[in-house]
Amino acid sequence: MISELPPALWFLAAAVIAPLFPAGLRKFILLAAPLLALLTVYSLPEGIHLSFSFLDQDMALLKVDRLNRVFGYIFSIISFLAVLFALQNHDRLEQSAGMVYAGSALGVTFAGDFFTLYVFWELMAVASTFVVLAARDQASRSAAFRYVMIHLCGGLFLLAGIILRLQETGSLAVDFVGLTGFSSALIFIGIAVNAAIPPVHSWLKDAYPTASYTGAVFLSAFTTKSAVYVMARTFPGTELLILLGALMTFVPIFYAVLENDIRSVLSYSLINQVGFMMVGIGIGSQLAINGAVAHAFAHILYKGLLFMSAGAVIYRTGKIKCTDLGGLYKYMPMTCICCIVGAASISAFPLFSGFVSKSMIVSAAGHEHLTLVWLILMFASAGVFHHAGIKVPFFMFFGHDSGHRPKEAPWNMLVAMGIAAALCIGIGTFPQPLYNILPFPVDYVPYTGDHVVGQLQLLMFGALAFALLMLSGIYPAEIRAINLDTDWFYRKGAKLFFAGCDKLFNGINDFGDRVFVQQVPALLNRFFADPSRNVQKHFVKLFAEASGDESQIEKHNESIDHRTKALAYPIGGGVFLAVIFLALMSLLYFF
Repeated sequence: MISELPPALWFLAAAVIAPLFPAGLRKFILLAAPLLALLTVYSLPEGIHLSFSFLDQDMALLKVDRLNRVFGYIFSIISFLAVLFALQNHDRLEQSAGMVYAGSALGVTFAGDFFTLYVFWELMAVASTFVVLAARDQASRSAAFRYVMIHLCGGLFLLAGIILRLQETGSLAVDFVGLTGFSSALIFIGIAVNAAIPPVHSWLKDAYPTASYTGAVFLSAFTTKSAVYVMARTFPGTELLILLGALMTFVPIFYAVLENDIRSVLSYSLINQVGFMMVGIGIGSQLAINGAVAHAFAHILYKGLLFMSAGAVIYRTGKIKCTDLGGLYKYMPMTCICCIVGAASISAFPLFSGFVSKSMIVSAAGHEHLTLVWLILMFASAGVFHHAGIKVPFFMFFGHDSGHRPKEAPWNMLVAMGIAAALCIGIGTFPQPLYNILPFPVDYVPYTGDHVVGQLQLLMFGALAFALLMLSGIYPAEIRAINLDTDWFYRKGAKLFFAGCDKLFNGINDFGDRVFVQQVPALLNRFFADPSRNVQKHFVKLFAEASGDESQIEKHNESIDHRTKALAYPIGGGVFLAVIFLALMSLLYFF
């Protein structure tokens, strides 16, 4: 029965089977996997399935409730759209890595115990690393190395926290943890790394823009949103998340304004949007949790749509810098329209998906009387419209004429972007189907006069500010530059750490080589070349030094150098050696 299978199984099976077939059949298998996973998620009854005992612990490979079912739906939908968008890409490595990546995200989502969750968590990190590597250039290789090191480090924090929690509670169940002690703090840090919470956020902007035009669509969907799910499951109501989430919504805006690379702008706006979700989880009320989950659902769609539109531009022009693009609306009009839909959705325009999800989080902050947080979220909403809602479509499709005359995107890309755009508009216009699948009952009406008018005013002031800054010349010019983020510390710090380790451990190695490989064998070689003479020589020297008669040293050395190995000892020397021998034997006997 399909209702008894883990949804991740379809993706993992496709990852193994698809590369064995020719291109046509391979595409069919890759498209079928997410559809079968979607049907499986829909068919699964709530409760624990596929449970077993391992090392006296209850394991549950599959646990279903309203919270993870929402993420199961959207992960399956975006996987189908990403595969459809990538039909021109015949890279078997990226196709298999993408399937494993999506499947492991579903594995994390439906894991009922922390051991299963951790296995899929690490598999997701490895698979996403290969998605980054699939671009096959120096930038992607360097970024992938930094990416996997950061995520393996985060995984170690998570594993340490899980082990300590098992010792404390005796349970591995994935349930509410709360920030209450050292073990929970380690788990929190491990999840925070994948959620791109500052200051460990720069891996996202470092890696995502270096992926292929199709790989970035997969990357935009799974790592951060699976972390949102796990955070909502284990740390709802944690007040620290309100502070960290507000910081996430605020800081990336300034970086996004300065960025010249369109996908870097989208990466920073992704961090900004995850910040809204973290605030909702931190508030912890039913309205806030519903808002965080709904916003994750909507965000995966419109962020995927924006990365797809950028990918279509890369596919046709080979360019993605603001300084290299412009004027493409004449030649790629459908891509331009889809990009504008994504930009309107992320900016929370009325009748678009971001409006009906983000407003729940902002309203929850108001209901809890978090005035400062509410103001930060309002500022962040205007800021995201400024850099993602206006800057991305403006510099890609309008602005100056870049001289490119490309064809429109291929049909499969247009269909994938069209479906995503239709869902963004459909959710924004009729939000009730989304509200019906959220974890808690929804008693919220987004389309009130005050809310619509207030949001339009906010957006119009954002547009006015962009226009005035552009006309006055104050707006930062788009230049070819590398903007430093917190990754500067571990990029430079790693070099210093490596240099210090090199000096310390290689110094120890050189010392050991010099003493134990060179000097000691040389001494032993000289000794065993004539052991009898050397024994006599050194014991005579020792006896002479002990007796205080230094003239005996030279006398006996000269005698040894000119005589054979046989040498008569003085009677006192023999007695002295006998005493030493008896003393050693006594020690061995008694101890």
